[in-house]
Amino acid sequence: MLYMIHDGHIHTPYCPHGSTDSLQSYVEEAVRNGFQRLTFTEHAPLPEGFQDPVPDQDSAMRKKDLPYYIGEIQKLKQFYRKDIEILTGLEIDFIEGYEAQTADFLREIGPELDDAVLSVHFLRSGSGYTCLDFDEHAFRHLKEYFGSLENLYSDYYRTVRKSITSDLGAYKPKRIGHITLVRKFQKLFPRTFVDTKMIRDVLDTAAAEGCSLDINTAGLRKRHCREIYPPLPFVKEAASRGIPLTFGSDAHQSGDVGADYEQISEYVEKHRFPE
Repeated sequence: MLYMIHDGHIHTPYCPHGSTDSLQSYVEEAVRNGFQRLTFTEHAPLPEGFQDPVPDQDSAMRKKDLPYYIGEIQKLKQFYRKDIEILTGLEIDFIEGYEAQTADFLREIGPELDDAVLSVHFLRSGSGYTCLDFDEHAFRHLKEYFGSLENLYSDYYRTVRKSITSDLGAYKPKRIGHITLVRKFQKLFPRTFVDTKMIRDVLDTAAAEGCSLDINTAGLRKRHCREIYPPLPFVKEAASRGIPLTFGSDAHQSGDVGADYEQISEYVEKHRFPE
């Protein structure tokens, strides 16, 4: 396996829809695979007043668990300080209409974070929201709501661009998560259009705002997707724009730390994912 310095997108047992693998087991996997750094990026508590639309309301960690999450990572930092650098992070949801609440949360928690990812999972659909990547049924609902697959893609990429440009305060994450997540179910809902310009608009916006990107291999493990978020050609385009890139396994179980890295090893060998 090609040497990799940083897995910047890792979840934990504090994720209600993840595994019960211990934080220590994620660290051990990273050390075993030769990583020098990892960032725990658990799904941050959803904004005040936002109703989680998924059936079990398990999209994010509970706010009352935050002190335990941060405290446990602090202990691991000390225990493994000679083996690996561990960063305290969160994956923050950008939810259109909840910018003020998100900024308030970041103002509160930001001083305790070393790193963070800003991602879009929820899209407005009528009077509520739908979790884009929950399952194919939720995705079909969004397709029907927007009137076409192309309109759904367009709204997703518009929302990602808005996440990049929105003012969320001094602690706003600078790294944008899995920017082509809308492709998660592409084998079930094949495109009859090209979304290249939509993705390039996101890259242009990220470059203009000085953001970095999460190069996320989770899509390779999704049977209806089977590609990196974003695909390799757009990773190369991002690099050509000078956008910093960080590998992210998006591990929800310890065995996925660094997963599928070999799929992008040739590119990493050339570019080394500057951060």
